[in-house]
Amino acid sequence: MATPYLFLLSKSPPPPKTFLLPHQKSIPTNKILQLNSPKTSSIITCSSSSKNEGTPPPPQPPVACPVPFDQQPINEYQNLASSFPYSWASTSDLVEYYSRFFVSGACFVIFIGLPVSWFGVVNPELQPLKCVFSALSSGLCVATIAVLHIYLAWAYVGNRLLSATVEYEETGWYDGQIWVKTAEVLARDRLLGSFSVKPVLNRLKFTLVGLAASLVISVLLLVNVGSSYNPYLPSEEDGGRSVAGVYNDESARSFEPDAFCEEPGSP
Repeated sequence: MATPYLFLLSKSPPPPKTFLLPHQKSIPTNKILQLNSPKTSSIITCSSSSKNEGTPPPPQPPVACPVPFDQQPINEYQNLASSFPYSWASTSDLVEYYSRFFVSGACFVIFIGLPVSWFGVVNPELQPLKCVFSALSSGLCVATIAVLHIYLAWAYVGNRLLSATVEYEETGWYDGQIWVKTAEVLARDRLLGSFSVKPVLNRLKFTLVGLAASLVISVLLLVNVGSSYNPYLPSEEDGGRSVAGVYNDESARSFEPDAFCEEPGSP
């Protein structure tokens, strides 16, 4: 009874069956055993571990910006571009840009400058050009100051966008801090400053130059017109001079006859 049992123990197990498609050939048994050997499996394990070592590390989370929301340069730019009257400079239409400043200056000249100059000059009907040039100079001066104020605001925001650091205040003026921009934030801010803020500054510079030249010309004309008019007009009498509209010899004789007693023609 022991012989069949020993025969079964000495007999090796049959090789695993493989299922092949009709167009495939049979695989030799030694290759199947080689694939199932532990040596091959260890090689596969090493190759898989080497692939894991070559993969890049996961991206790190972005660094939080400590600058308050309203003091960040990009938010300052958005607030400036949408506020009045600083948004006038950011428009792309040149006709709209120049018309806004022209209408503002003209309204100041008509409603403020001209009435003040007309009632502030003696005998304005005798020197209308002086009143006109005075009002025009005041309007140009106000427009120049307004454009200069807008230019300084845009220049401040542009410098903060192009700078690699940001100065901010946490709670007040006494605890100022400086934050160094990251590479992504610096690239974004400089792109915005170069293509959005610099064209606005160049346009405002040309506007300031034009307004300054116009103001100088207007002041020169005002000085020349004012110097050509002399309010002291000679009277009909010899050696007498009177101010037009202010002094008259006949009215003076009626109030002070003793002062003209030695002159001929006095009563």
